[in-house]
Amino acid sequence: MADGRTRRPKGKKGPTKGTGGHNRNRLKGRGPTPKAEDRVYHKAHKAKLAAEEKARREEARKASRTPKLRAELAIAEGHELVVGRNPVLEAVRAGIPLSRVFLAASMTSDERLQEVAQRATASGTRLVEVSRTELDRMCGGETHQGVGIEVPPYAYADAEELADSADDRSSAKDVPPLFIALDSVTDPHNLGAAMRSAAAFNADGVIIPERRAAGVNATVWKVSAGAAAILPVARVTNLVRTLQDFKSRGYFVVGLDGGGDVSIENLELADTPLVLVTGSEGKGLARLTRETCDQIASIPISARMESLNAAVATGIALYEVARLRAHRVEGGAGE
Repeated sequence: MADGRTRRPKGKKGPTKGTGGHNRNRLKGRGPTPKAEDRVYHKAHKAKLAAEEKARREEARKASRTPKLRAELAIAEGHELVVGRNPVLEAVRAGIPLSRVFLAASMTSDERLQEVAQRATASGTRLVEVSRTELDRMCGGETHQGVGIEVPPYAYADAEELADSADDRSSAKDVPPLFIALDSVTDPHNLGAAMRSAAAFNADGVIIPERRAAGVNATVWKVSAGAAAILPVARVTNLVRTLQDFKSRGYFVVGLDGGGDVSIENLELADTPLVLVTGSEGKGLARLTRETCDQIASIPISARMESLNAAVATGIALYEVARLRAHRVEGGAGE
């Protein structure tokens, strides 16, 4: 051109508005390089698959060599297997119903197991001789100490009938009735430990809800150390309604919570017909349960800890109630 300007070739377009991001994705990183064994095209990946297959075959080979559990050793549906010398002995001494007793032949010289065998025989319960390996498999590797008992499903009590019985005992012994209620405690270890404390401090029974709560199973039998055989447990459909029913019978309901309005050691309601309510492991007392309580009591603890285990809190509260009742009886006698 005469003016010296360069003419743009036909068909070529220059930069236009909004085209700066067309190649931006090419600049993005692709993340860390996968391990060689995770890259399907790498020989390390093939070696990994081969090793996994070899391990699977080895497990199958071991399983095929392990003798199958005898059909007669299968535990009936709904039944529980309780193992361990002390839990078994306590349960048998308490006279719980037994379906079968399993004894390892190598342990028959143990005095506690001899007593278990004698009591079982006297009650007409069948004795089954097993190997330690068979008992290992039956209880999933739990420490059994050479003995196990098969017990039928736990027979829960009726809450109203428990209250009637407690009222009768109270009239005869002049001791106020005492129950514990566990509000959605889901850990069977906590239930078993709480039952053990309740039995130790002469509670009349335990109340638990049907839903979202632990029931009486083999773990509870073992942890309770025999308390499950002597302490009745009522399983109710609605805990709040049951607490209200107890209140209508003249009971006071005291909830345990860190933000209580009174310390458990100063509980004025201790020598009245009482239901102590412990909340769940994480959330504590449910809102409706808390509103149903006549009083909320707390257990003084160090500021370093936020709360106590549900079973521990129940045990401490039961001890304080027993102490206050004994103190007031002694005070009344002194007057």
